[in-house]
Amino acid sequence: MLRNKEIRVFVISTVLILGIGVLLGYIHSPVTALFIAVVGGTLAVCYIVWMVWRYQKMIQLSSYLRKIMAGDTSLDVRDNREGDLSILKNEIYKMTRMLSEQQEGLKKDKEKLTDAISDISHQIKTPLTSMTVMADLLSEPDLEVEKRQEFTYHIRRQLERMEWLVSSLLKLSKIDAGTTLFHKEKIEAKQLVKEAAAPMEIPLELKEIDLEIEGEPCTAFIGDKNWTKEACINILKNAVEHTPNGGKITISYEENAIYTEIRIRDNGQGIEKTEIPHIFKRFYKGSHAADGSVGIGLAMAYSIVTNQQGDIEVNSELGRGTTFILKFYKQVV
Repeated sequence: MLRNKEIRVFVISTVLILGIGVLLGYIHSPVTALFIAVVGGTLAVCYIVWMVWRYQKMIQLSSYLRKIMAGDTSLDVRDNREGDLSILKNEIYKMTRMLSEQQEGLKKDKEKLTDAISDISHQIKTPLTSMTVMADLLSEPDLEVEKRQEFTYHIRRQLERMEWLVSSLLKLSKIDAGTTLFHKEKIEAKQLVKEAAAPMEIPLELKEIDLEIEGEPCTAFIGDKNWTKEACINILKNAVEHTPNGGKITISYEENAIYTEIRIRDNGQGIEKTEIPHIFKRFYKGSHAADGSVGIGLAMAYSIVTNQQGDIEVNSELGRGTTFILKFYKQVV
């Protein structure tokens, strides 16, 4: 402890002051000198004892900090008493909790990255295997022209599917990691729905599905137009896949004092009640999933809406159809 410069200065200063006091007291009388020596010595000893106790506490805190730096963030050094050391202990505890939360966040980010890589690898493996087989067949010199054209067409379709899949997974990974910046702008629901329905015109026409759009022209909300449009496209695409030929899809929108609501309703197969809690999970495919469905569109739509402090509700009845309700709140309390 005497290696501490501050303690050495204190001890030397105390001895000098006490010595001067004793000498001055002795000039007055020996009793006065003795009284000054006893009182001063007692105070000095008490202060030294307190300094030793404080020094030991500092050593203990240093030990805590070394453990924290070694990765042990479970230590609880909180102290509800008053004093500088108590304040320091509480600050160390706050720092420990913050480091623990950051460590947990990094762990979750690592798990998400691992899951994303695993998902991409799993989903790409099947089309890659298929294309490898077809490429081997295309190398046959005596392969019929019709078969060659068919295999080439399927390879092109698989490549398009892989491109869409990788793009979607990367977008989801960015949303999960919190690196996607959602802009806040005024969005007119009428224009949003119109732009979301545009890419689905051909699938709707091929299945002869009637698309009806209704709502007040002035309906609007605050959000990111491009991302919200992508969410609507994915839900609309899901509705087209599960609506029979000659069916009907209705998109409606309305605004109230609390939120703006967009409804996408179809008269298709409907969803089993037991499956509704799982439909927004990544790569989940229900019992009525279309052939070639990956199970990522609804997961992306859910992430996009909820990351804008919105909400998605699902109402469905087997044989009667399904309604997806997107809610964008005016102010989140």
